[in-house]
Amino acid sequence: MTTFSAYRIDRTEEKKITAGYQNMTLDELTPGEVVIRVRWSDINFKDVLAATGKGKILRRYPLNGGIDLAGVVESSEDERFGPGDEVLVAGCGLSETADGGYAEMARICADCVVPMPAGLSMKEAMALGTAGFTAAMAVMRMEQNGQTPEHGKVVVTGATGGVGSIAIDILASLGYEVVAFTGKKDQYDYLRTLGASEFIDRHSVEMGTNPLESAIWGGAVDNAGGETLAWLTRTVKPWGNIASIGLVDDFRLNTTVMPFILRGVSLLGINSIEMPNHVRNTLWERLGRDLKPAHLDKIVTREVGFDELPQTFDSYLDGSNTGRTLVRIC
Repeated sequence: MTTFSAYRIDRTEEKKITAGYQNMTLDELTPGEVVIRVRWSDINFKDVLAATGKGKILRRYPLNGGIDLAGVVESSEDERFGPGDEVLVAGCGLSETADGGYAEMARICADCVVPMPAGLSMKEAMALGTAGFTAAMAVMRMEQNGQTPEHGKVVVTGATGGVGSIAIDILASLGYEVVAFTGKKDQYDYLRTLGASEFIDRHSVEMGTNPLESAIWGGAVDNAGGETLAWLTRTVKPWGNIASIGLVDDFRLNTTVMPFILRGVSLLGINSIEMPNHVRNTLWERLGRDLKPAHLDKIVTREVGFDELPQTFDSYLDGSNTGRTLVRIC
């Protein structure tokens, strides 16, 4: 029986997280109708938390890491896919309840598999991955809720990360004036290349304590949560939108109802995992067309081989990583 390499995450009886390379067979993978030879994956902060045990991501053990993958169908029990089809999977419970993309082979539930959109290569799909999908969903939901460039500047927190970088690129391409909120002053040139026109040093912001502060922003895409998100609720203009994506600062939110009932501010939760299939497929199609970032080559700041994967995690944990990291699987 053919074996393949996988980066597998497990938990000991003492509840310590361990991770490393193992040889596996298809029969050992979690169930699914579509078998995929994985070509590319990527690294999201969630992947780092899972592999290092810094966050409780996996809901069962052991599992292969990697919430994203792109590859070629080897076999399929579902008529929607056939051998040779190029496909991608992003989120959808990989490395949470099912084996993920850090493996040379994957077996995936057919409803989670997305045909490779026109306008995207497998490599580009993973340059986007869950980070790009999440950024695009934030922009789409904001616009569905009435956001327009004419409403004012959109501030993006966590600007140098994967989601933040792609959100800046997409928003700027759509005509929005984008303000990058970051603690990395040395990355202003990088962010300017993506389309940011102004910069805020997050370490120097006086956020205030009033229920409402001066209304500055037309809208916001927030990767931080916590105090930063609370400040955004107090400073977004009437009828502006805040897309809440992450919790790098804190998962707690201490605010009041004032921004919502006096300014009509909308706080939009962005969940990139649970959604109807038609929404997932439509958004991926748009990522190959009008929402495709113009500077993917700049956003991908690192490309590593599968065997180099564990050495990349520290830069995410210490906050020194910028942009996206691609992983060549096979």
